[in-house]
Amino acid sequence: MTNRTIRTVVCAALIAVSAASSAQDTEYAPNGNKTSCTSIMVGKKASADGSVMTSHTCDSWYRTWMQMVPAKDYANDTVTAVYDGRMHTQTASDSTKMYRKGVIPQVRHTYRFLDTAYPCLNEKQLAIGETTISGKDILRNKKGMFMIEELARIALERCSTARGAIRLMGDLVKQYGYGDSGECLTIADKDEVWIFEVFGEGPKKVGGVWAAVRIPDDEIAVSANISRISHIDLSDPDHYMASDNVTDVARKLNLWDGKGDFCFWKAYSGGNYFNEPKNYSVREHYIMSMLAPSKHLSDTVAELPLSVRPDEKVSVEQVMHLLGSYYEGTEKNLSGRNKIPNPKRKKSDGSIVESEPDSIVSPFSNPWMRPDEINMYYAMGDSVMKNIRTVSVPWCAYSTVIQLRSWLPDEVGGVAWIALDNPGESPRFPIFCGTTTLPQLLQVCGQHSDRDDAALWHYRKANRLATVRWGNYRKTIESARDYFIEKGQRELPFVEKTWQDIQSRSPQEAQKMLNGYVADFFGATIVKWDELTRQLWRQTWTGF
Repeated sequence: MTNRTIRTVVCAALIAVSAASSAQDTEYAPNGNKTSCTSIMVGKKASADGSVMTSHTCDSWYRTWMQMVPAKDYANDTVTAVYDGRMHTQTASDSTKMYRKGVIPQVRHTYRFLDTAYPCLNEKQLAIGETTISGKDILRNKKGMFMIEELARIALERCSTARGAIRLMGDLVKQYGYGDSGECLTIADKDEVWIFEVFGEGPKKVGGVWAAVRIPDDEIAVSANISRISHIDLSDPDHYMASDNVTDVARKLNLWDGKGDFCFWKAYSGGNYFNEPKNYSVREHYIMSMLAPSKHLSDTVAELPLSVRPDEKVSVEQVMHLLGSYYEGTEKNLSGRNKIPNPKRKKSDGSIVESEPDSIVSPFSNPWMRPDEINMYYAMGDSVMKNIRTVSVPWCAYSTVIQLRSWLPDEVGGVAWIALDNPGESPRFPIFCGTTTLPQLLQVCGQHSDRDDAALWHYRKANRLATVRWGNYRKTIESARDYFIEKGQRELPFVEKTWQDIQSRSPQEAQKMLNGYVADFFGATIVKWDELTRQLWRQTWTGF
């Protein structure tokens, strides 16, 4: 490696790591979409082990701190506050820029839950994923009390089933109002998974309108920032639920003329998140096609099916890899487009090596190039360098893949596999329904500055260095990522059995064992990514 190349790589690495410490990272998203997320749902008969699954990539500059909120008992006539602004706090005790929107009556008992930016799992194996689906401006009413993350929090505190959560959130929206933009929650329990979509009721009414559809047990579904619910058959309550005003609001606001079949997404979203005419995104088409290739899903139709039966049973590892994917092997893969002359094509004497191709993919080419990088290539005449939103993105705060298993005790039956930063590069570690404490590094947000006491930065530094010279470093980072995915699945049966054996003798020791396992697993990922940071920096600087 020449000195000039070394300087180029080091400067690029410094720029990439520096950029990751500022909110400008959110501008990586095309079309100004800074809140884009992806959720994959898997029914229990569609999964390889009988798990019900939901998932979430929190693809925005939201908080990365998380905590286990304990179950609590309350006296009669207690109230609980509902907030806005908690998505950007730095710790659980931070209230900067938070404000209280109101209070609601508290219940006598609340469940323990995993408090992430979008709360995601409780002790009863109730799990929630999220994607923002926007919606028409006429629906928004900021006077509504509930933002989507607070709806999810209250549901996890109070509910043990997906249906119960949907009914509760519907009641809360009706009574106290919904103040957020259009949102989708993918809600699962140990038996079934539902897709729930909610919008405001308009500027003149503090309320909300919503619909929910159960994903068939033998099918999978994807939500990626667009409204996916179309037909609603309320005569079939086992598979459909909706607010009692689901069609009235559309007629009142002139979003549906009352003629023909009512289509939920056409009335309330009016198209997908990127204002394209098709009611699906590239991500949805790609993931569904990967899991059900025999369906030959077209990318030219007006609407994809809400769910499909996969060709083969889907494993939790597949969901993890799909959330970390970037269309590799397809023409949409950005990292394969930037070609450079092959240095091995010519010998030192000027003769041609016929077995070598004329050009190769640049080692600097990566799937997550910034818009300014792409524009630079485009300006130099490289017309193929056009960005396509990938499933995994470098501005991801954290992501979850959650397994729910009815045949196991709740404490070990439900497990959230968490990754911080880019899910295409980061490892995953488990947090169980029965986990009661989390390591301190997870309780501090790393989005506001580079800080070693926040877990995020222990992953982000190595990931950014790997991205800068992806052609050379991807095998290193992906091998480490996959090691922890395989480790988690390999050790899971041991953890389940060990916990049950100890639980029968001493619940206190079983609790200690489970918390210790989570801390040890998480700690191992931190040690490895710190080592990768040193290794990749050394290789970047020295050229070997």
